[in-house]
Amino acid sequence: MRFTLTLATVQPFQRITLNYQYPLSAAIYKIINRADEAYATFLHEQGYHYRAKTFKLFTFSDLRTDFNIEGDRLIMRTNTATLTVCFHVPEAAENFIQGLFTDQQLEIADNKSKAVFIVQQVTAEKVPVLVDSKAILFQPVSPVVVGRKNERGNYDYLSPEDADFTSLVTTNLVEKYAAVTQLDDDELYRLKQLIIIEPVLFKLPPRHRLLTIKAGTDAATKIRGFDKFRLRLQAPEPLIKLALNAGMGMHNAMGMGCMEIV
Repeated sequence: MRFTLTLATVQPFQRITLNYQYPLSAAIYKIINRADEAYATFLHEQGYHYRAKTFKLFTFSDLRTDFNIEGDRLIMRTNTATLTVCFHVPEAAENFIQGLFTDQQLEIADNKSKAVFIVQQVTAEKVPVLVDSKAILFQPVSPVVVGRKNERGNYDYLSPEDADFTSLVTTNLVEKYAAVTQLDDDELYRLKQLIIIEPVLFKLPPRHRLLTIKAGTDAATKIRGFDKFRLRLQAPEPLIKLALNAGMGMHNAMGMGCMEIV
């Protein structure tokens, strides 16, 4: 389930940290918590489990607005912005989710600046009818983060040009589906054989973006994501919808891997 939020600033020329993904995620959780504390707690602290992995099955796009960059700040040039937020929840919850955000106040703040927005409009996105045998072309609307563990136990973040990118993003999607459906290993293996994911590159290489989660704190973590490319996905309809509603790759709840259909 996907929604486009139309945001209006309380004051002109709002200043936002370049690493706004974590404070924006916290602001979205805060809005959810006001209406449904149990659901917010589940998303933030529990999530969906597959073996040792936990998935929130929630993501959001980059903030879309005109801006200039000054140092580590994004200076808005207009008083409006739009944002796509996505949840993997039953369609019956659409009105509830839509009502969560209507007329709410959303703050993006760190220790240097705070931008305050009013949610002026919430529009439910209509996902087109999907056909299992047809390949769907996706465009990232936030960086896609795909990591491969190295010998030190840390992640090497991969470009879509890397040979392991496709297999890792496929495994991640199947594991998310397993967390929802509780399929056994044999069923997951058969399902994985039905998935075809192919990066589609432009003339220029994919753009990489180094982002800091929890910037300015002792828990700060740097991740690297990629955009300016596309992904062609052929899979059973439930997995395509999961990719649209929950994102692809890692760190989706921090606003990574949000996709739209081209």
